[in-house]
Amino acid sequence: MKPHTYQFLVGVFASVGSVLYGYDLGVIAGVVGSPSYDSLFHASAPQNGAVVSLFTGGAFFGAMFAGPAGDILGRRLTILVGALLFLIGGSIQTAAQTIEYLYGGRAIAGLGVGFLTMIIPVYQSEIAHPSIRGRVTGLQQFMLGIGAFLAGWISWGCFTNLSNSGQWRIPLGIQNLPAVILAALILLFPESPRWLVDHGRVDEGLATLAKLHSNGDVNDPWVQSEFALIQETISFEHEHEAKSYMELFTNPSAFRRLFLAISIQAATQMTGVSAIQYYSVTIFGEIGISANDALKYQAINSILALIAQAACMLLIDKFGRRPTLIIGNLVNCVMFVIVTILLALFPPDTGSGGTAGWGFIIVTWLYNISFSFACGPLSWIIPAEIFDTHTRSKGVSLATMTSFAFNTLIGQVTSIAVESVGWRFFVLFAVCNFTNAFFFYFVLPETKRVPLEQMSSVVFAREAPWIVVGKRAQLYRAQAAAVAVETHDVELKKDVV
Repeated sequence: MKPHTYQFLVGVFASVGSVLYGYDLGVIAGVVGSPSYDSLFHASAPQNGAVVSLFTGGAFFGAMFAGPAGDILGRRLTILVGALLFLIGGSIQTAAQTIEYLYGGRAIAGLGVGFLTMIIPVYQSEIAHPSIRGRVTGLQQFMLGIGAFLAGWISWGCFTNLSNSGQWRIPLGIQNLPAVILAALILLFPESPRWLVDHGRVDEGLATLAKLHSNGDVNDPWVQSEFALIQETISFEHEHEAKSYMELFTNPSAFRRLFLAISIQAATQMTGVSAIQYYSVTIFGEIGISANDALKYQAINSILALIAQAACMLLIDKFGRRPTLIIGNLVNCVMFVIVTILLALFPPDTGSGGTAGWGFIIVTWLYNISFSFACGPLSWIIPAEIFDTHTRSKGVSLATMTSFAFNTLIGQVTSIAVESVGWRFFVLFAVCNFTNAFFFYFVLPETKRVPLEQMSSVVFAREAPWIVVGKRAQLYRAQAAAVAVETHDVELKKDVV
């Protein structure tokens, strides 16, 4: 098997954990929108908001604990802990007899997902060759899309064909199956060679690096060169780089990376994706679309998302991170402007025909394609690759916590806001998408194909400017060009010329 294929397949299996996150994102709209759920729990809008947001609230703390766990236990054992926590929470949700049990199950499952979504892209970035790193770490969003796809169609099928509590219990129960597979098999896969070297297991690290990149040949020139660079970089990091969370804020280079990673995760949530995922029944109802049709259209939406995510995986290492994220946010902005206009002009009580409804559906589909190609995958790809080995777990942990904090906020307020102000709420997301694009145009450097061990000396050197356009970016470009020459990377050289 070719090394790149092996790395990709290892990345695919690790991403089973992302299926859990995507499934839970997609399934909850059908749960809170089903008549049997309502007849059992009689939940108010704030209670439904709690059911939704406790999942991401738990994930916030899971991502926090996963940072030190990833450093202490290793990447694989942290994934195992996340899968086991999710199993406990998923089982409690499925068997819930009162809404309090549902609250608890959602929080515990979220704790597990926080572990998984934080550590999986770190693991993937550390096993992948620079030339396919974007493709491998992009699996996080693609498998999240697989989970949403499964949730959409399962939720719609149960909603349509069942009238008892199976409408929502069956979809919640099915989510446990990927967690069982992940927990049972993850220890059969290789540990991150960078983590092994960082923890004194040097020979094992070399053997794993060779297994990943040269079919086990420890004398392969690329393996020897990469191994020497990893050792040198980690030795330097132990002496000079951040050794605690506090130093992520006091070290200028580390803080710049942390600022970018946190900004990307917060900006991604403020694109409005979570509002549409969690409350599709409520939002589609604003323009007169029934709950059954809303779930069906969201299921179709999940197919489009998968196609866009697959396209991102194939093309992101060619197109680059920076232009993709900027253009994606601009397209999102246009789509939300149209959505807001449609909701304002054609509320459900006007008796408007199917034209406005179909216009709304198509625009949400186009938005989802844009988000799934750009913002979604890059929110995992960029944070996983910009930190050095010694700070990667800590930095990605804080970035992932930020994602879940904003996700929790959107999950809690959307139902209440739609009830209170209707279409005006969606103006927020149109504005945020535009400001996202403007912000990243000025501060986001290109990291495509730059080796992980050279991020510190190329993109995030202490003297590198924060503003990456205009004359102040010339230093970064000169350094990146030098690395392109050193690594014989024609594509990287094209990016910086």
